[in-house]
Amino acid sequence: MPPHRRTPTVSDAAPVWRDPKRYLWLAGLVVPSLAFVALAGWWLTGSTVSFWVGPVVVLGIVPVVDLVTRADPSNPPEEVLEALEADRYYRWVTYAFLPLQYLGFGAVLAVVGTRADLTVVDRLGLATTIGVIGGVGINTAHELGHKRPGHERWLARVALAPVFYGHFYIEHNRGHHVRVATPDDPASARLGETFYAFWPRTVLGSLRSAWRLERRRLARRGHGPLRWGNDLVTAWLMSALLWGLAVAALGWSVLPFLVVQALVGVTLLEAVNYMEHYGLLRQVVGVPGKERYERVDPRHSWNSDKIATNILLYHLQRHSDHHANPTRRYQTLRHFDESPVLPTGYAGMVLLALVPPLWRRVMDPLVVAHYGGDVRSANLDVRARDRLLARHGVPPVAEPGEPSTHTWDGAGGHRRAPSRPSLRDDEVLAARCPGCGHTYEVAVGNELEGFPAGTPWSEVPDDWCCPDCGVREKVDFEPLDTAGRG
Repeated sequence: MPPHRRTPTVSDAAPVWRDPKRYLWLAGLVVPSLAFVALAGWWLTGSTVSFWVGPVVVLGIVPVVDLVTRADPSNPPEEVLEALEADRYYRWVTYAFLPLQYLGFGAVLAVVGTRADLTVVDRLGLATTIGVIGGVGINTAHELGHKRPGHERWLARVALAPVFYGHFYIEHNRGHHVRVATPDDPASARLGETFYAFWPRTVLGSLRSAWRLERRRLARRGHGPLRWGNDLVTAWLMSALLWGLAVAALGWSVLPFLVVQALVGVTLLEAVNYMEHYGLLRQVVGVPGKERYERVDPRHSWNSDKIATNILLYHLQRHSDHHANPTRRYQTLRHFDESPVLPTGYAGMVLLALVPPLWRRVMDPLVVAHYGGDVRSANLDVRARDRLLARHGVPPVAEPGEPSTHTWDGAGGHRRAPSRPSLRDDEVLAARCPGCGHTYEVAVGNELEGFPAGTPWSEVPDDWCCPDCGVREKVDFEPLDTAGRG
């Protein structure tokens, strides 16, 4: 028998380097454990104040820790990245979130469904705590859903089921990562847009986008959208089954609880989405007729190196590197000096986003400064565009002959979607994504994406993006083998 091959670890690659946060990542499991803290506090003291432990910890204690601790901009050395990425310990840290999430979810549901003496405030407290756990669970799904192994992508859907937000897995990977920091993206907030205006736009826009993405993918396979193979439909069915089992076991009295916790979880997620790209805009580049949005780079995401929230959210605050390398695991995400930086961690910024005047006072000057005072270079809210331009001394309409990188559509400031140039005319037999290495082979095709074996590269739509990273478009793929060239 061949000898057993042990998975390489960081210590194998670089004995002199140790990940200083290796065991700190376990602190992220505190969040799903808050359900048990809430119930234990009640059982031990008889007080229901502990039912509110979720928002107290995540939106109270964590922001304070971020404020009193120094930022951690350190990056692992380049020579250890491969081994650090392969270290399975970090994967099991994220996997462990799910059983705790579901056990806590079930335990709290049982209490809500069987204790008639709980007041409305008590139930609201428990729903808020479970919703906060579910919101952080969406971030766990975010980490898992970007990875190539099928079981991790399946676990991402499991994490999304309690909050009935399964379409996030589809829209985030194949929609947001393609359109990020453009007016076309429902998950990129615009300068001058309040969180309360952003919430319905992103929730409804993301849902519509997920449906269109799945309908288009299935149409390429010759199928209609209403079928089991539609990932959006299966996500809804997973949530419906989970909620249906809860109602069947405990009665209709738990349905309001389920709805409220889902709304809390979704709102927490969208508050983070709101701040991640607020006001940031990719410019249109290219020659006339072949315009496109510039490549996503560190300038297009707000980052933070505050340690508490980074541990809580698996380095989500190193958002620039995540968008550049979506399949990269959280422990290897890097800090970039050129990335715009938030005043504090994401947890604290959520509180600021809930108070629009304070948010505008803090964030709007940072966005304008990021663009060197040229507010026209920012992603402007349609309704606030003229006000923002006037405030910064820019006429609403460019003067004749004034140079500009913008293509206003005349209907409020949105940029026209750029056309996408075609790849070379040669018959490509294989092409590789230069970002993540995903390879499209004509002989193999990609059945999941709707391209049967033998589908020529010329028949792959120009608006198709890499199914693994969602960053590189067809035009970016590098030919590996071309007919007639060997």
